[in-house]
Amino acid sequence: MLDFFQTLSDGVLFGATYALIGIGFTLVFGVMHKINMAYAAASVGGAYAGLLVLKVMATAPPALVFFCAFVAGGLLGWMVYVACFHFIPLSSPLATLMSTVGMMLLIDEVIVHVTDGMPQGYPAMFDDVMLRAGEFSMRGDLLLVFGVAVLAMIGLLLLLYRTRLGLATRAVSQQPVAAQLCGIRLVRVNALTFIVTGLLGGLAGALIGASVGTLSPLLTVPLTVKGLIVTVIGGLGSVPGAIVAGLLVGGFENVLQLYRGVTERDLYVMLLLFVFLVFRPGGIFAAKGGRD
Repeated sequence: MLDFFQTLSDGVLFGATYALIGIGFTLVFGVMHKINMAYAAASVGGAYAGLLVLKVMATAPPALVFFCAFVAGGLLGWMVYVACFHFIPLSSPLATLMSTVGMMLLIDEVIVHVTDGMPQGYPAMFDDVMLRAGEFSMRGDLLLVFGVAVLAMIGLLLLLYRTRLGLATRAVSQQPVAAQLCGIRLVRVNALTFIVTGLLGGLAGALIGASVGTLSPLLTVPLTVKGLIVTVIGGLGSVPGAIVAGLLVGGFENVLQLYRGVTERDLYVMLLLFVFLVFRPGGIFAAKGGRD
């Protein structure tokens, strides 16, 4: 039982990064009703961009690397919007979907060519700290990852429910035509949504690199799959659902890795998705039916 709770706690703490990735998919889908397949790739790209600081300043503190990854993620998010959504008619969902798939492959190829496909070490904070309560222990770096992710989620919720931008975002999500009639500029709201989600993605990529200790181009596809799973399980368009689902998937896959091994871990995560699709297709926070 000690191994079970130890593994579960580590998985839940790391699952906060999945929650950030899921929030990015959820926000874009909620506002534009489109899937941004390049989101996880841009998140990994932002994390790699943070490493450029170490090329200039070999003794740069990890906090500066995280901040640069945060900013680079926002810039990549804006670039994805301009390249894949701004000039493409939104009435053609297949065109926008395929453009983001192409952007995902492009970002992944750029990372592979720049790094020669080799994993890169990532700076960590509190990786030598262990909090112990008897035989139960918690890693300091995972606690930092969880704490930073929670602060980012709180900041996002405050942005959505306490600012004019958040009000405009929720209005566009619910009734885009009515929002335009009220003077809200859809292009501006959509672009800012991609920037905000990009900031979260860059931070998530940096936190993943810090907790694992390395970054690899191979992270792009697994993070894309996990992000989509979290989005569906949480409920399409639900930010609280993405948060809960991210923690759930993180704990679930870590426990499965303990009992079934890393080779079967993703298999059972996909089975978890199928269970939700069969018994609760709307997700944990399914939208209520009926008239709006």
